[in-house]
Amino acid sequence: MINWGEKLEEKIAMLPDSPGCYLMKDAGGTVIYVGKAVNLKNRVRSYFRDTAHTPKVAAMIAHIDDFEILLCETNLEALMLECNLIKRYQPYYNILLKDDKHYPYLKINPKEPFPRLELCRRMEKDGARYYGPYIGASAVRQVIETVRGVFPLRTCRQALPPKAPKRPCVNYDIGRCMAPCAGLCDEAAYGKMMKGVMSFLEGNYGEVISRLKEEMNQAAAAMRYERAAQLRDKIRDVEGLMERQIALRTDRSEQDLIAVSTDGLDAMVQILYVRGGKMIGGDHFSLPREGGEEPGEIIAGFMTQYYENAGLIPRNVLCQTLPEDAARELEAWLREKKGAAVTVATPQRGEKHELVLLAEKNARDALEKRNARRSIQEERTVGAAEKLGKILGMDRYPRRIEGYDISNTQGEQSVSSMVVFIDGVPAKKEYRHFRIKTVTGANDFASHYETLHRRYARALKEREEGAENGKFSDLPDLILIDGGPQQLRFARQALLDLGITPPTMFGLAERLEEIWLPGAETPIVLDHHTPELQLVQRVRDEAHRFGIIHHRVLRARAFTHSQLEDIPGIGPKRRKELLKAFGSLKAIREAGLEELKKTPGMTAQAAEAVWAWSQEKNGGGPEKPENSLASREHP
Repeated sequence: MINWGEKLEEKIAMLPDSPGCYLMKDAGGTVIYVGKAVNLKNRVRSYFRDTAHTPKVAAMIAHIDDFEILLCETNLEALMLECNLIKRYQPYYNILLKDDKHYPYLKINPKEPFPRLELCRRMEKDGARYYGPYIGASAVRQVIETVRGVFPLRTCRQALPPKAPKRPCVNYDIGRCMAPCAGLCDEAAYGKMMKGVMSFLEGNYGEVISRLKEEMNQAAAAMRYERAAQLRDKIRDVEGLMERQIALRTDRSEQDLIAVSTDGLDAMVQILYVRGGKMIGGDHFSLPREGGEEPGEIIAGFMTQYYENAGLIPRNVLCQTLPEDAARELEAWLREKKGAAVTVATPQRGEKHELVLLAEKNARDALEKRNARRSIQEERTVGAAEKLGKILGMDRYPRRIEGYDISNTQGEQSVSSMVVFIDGVPAKKEYRHFRIKTVTGANDFASHYETLHRRYARALKEREEGAENGKFSDLPDLILIDGGPQQLRFARQALLDLGITPPTMFGLAERLEEIWLPGAETPIVLDHHTPELQLVQRVRDEAHRFGIIHHRVLRARAFTHSQLEDIPGIGPKRRKELLKAFGSLKAIREAGLEELKKTPGMTAQAAEAVWAWSQEKNGGGPEKPENSLASREHP
């Protein structure tokens, strides 16, 4: 039996027989789990019994140091409070939806005199009619284009009705607007058209198609063939939109279908949206660490998180499974939020059960695909690093890999780049640049020596100063040098000269992608299709890219560099005033000291500095005046 301590044992013994919420806390006072219970005494005590728990619950219990309870009158109050507490504390062991996407809706506000069809991301209680959600912007655009192709909706944002009629825009001329701004239609006629729009958005395509076909036949009979062709194209657009919908054998009410699939570690919840008897899309949500829980518990937890912020709560929610009595509680909670009737059910047979099985199939497929992607990613990163370490003869996994490259233009503006990969993934915050200071010309060997010497000297200094989290404190397990055996030898010598035993290092010769180890007579050649060589190439290419970018910045600065910037005490404002006063560098070089002193913003000392610079550029020139600052003797 676990000894929870006198204080905690006392709190456990005093738990009441009441509905409410409980907050589990760790030693630091952080809320790590929020739960609700019909009977707090029975529910909370179950955590502290020495019985079998799921892996997630067992891990949570190991961190519990204290707990608090909040009493409620009813189970519904407890459910609502639980949602608010989870939203507030974001506990680590609760189901938390990380996906903050807001799917688009179409909105029509009938309170406006001449309503428009608008795109929005959230539903509000403003009396407007909302349609959706639509899965992705492309689906919304398709619906909007189809609606506007059939119904002459206004698209402008003008305040209507206007104080004075205006000239109608081109949309009226091409038959895509009724021009209420010009007073060419009244609210009754526009409202009748809007009823057709709303019926269409609710899925009543048949009525629209029948009307369009009738108009097309009338136009053809009247030999208005151009108009008949336009109506034919509209019918084709509507039928195309119908074909993109997946028809289901359900009633015409709104339905969400929810199911879950688990792999023992994680869970994947799938939700399918059915509107007007047609499936309009779906989405899946990955729930890490929830794979060991019961499917019903997962779905119940998901629903409270999902519908807490959902813009549209459907009339019916069909679930794969739910805990006992959870359907009734969730139903009451959803009714409270929607302000209308909501039914939550777990169908066991019939068409609705088949629909839930379809959602479960989608959840299983999404989980398998996610795991497959994760497996591929693992193979390309951590797995590739492990294989590379074994090929290079390392006795441990190379967690941190650093890559180095030198960039210059004919020896000018030479820079070295250091890129870092941790667990096979770029860690861009760890990247560093080095301006080469001690090397003249294009000498990659000496440049690599200087770079590694400076990098490790900084690391040694930080460790001496006790800066464990310094910029260079984390040393690499593996170093890649862009180049062959000679570049590698110079880089390695830099560490030896500092008295440091070098980590595993290798050079990558670019021409044949050969890997050179220190002192090796022959290189290692890897298959170009292996993840380990591809990892090496990514490190090398990233070092090259990072170095080139910095080199280009320095080169651009050099091209725009002004000679006046080399004069001490002459900043941007004084440079601007000098060029404004004299017009060019040549005129500044030919100016006398007294002229320079008269320049706005110049002090005697600054003018003296510019005059001295001009004399140097002019090859000496006349003697400096006796009253110049440079000629004064200082005590």
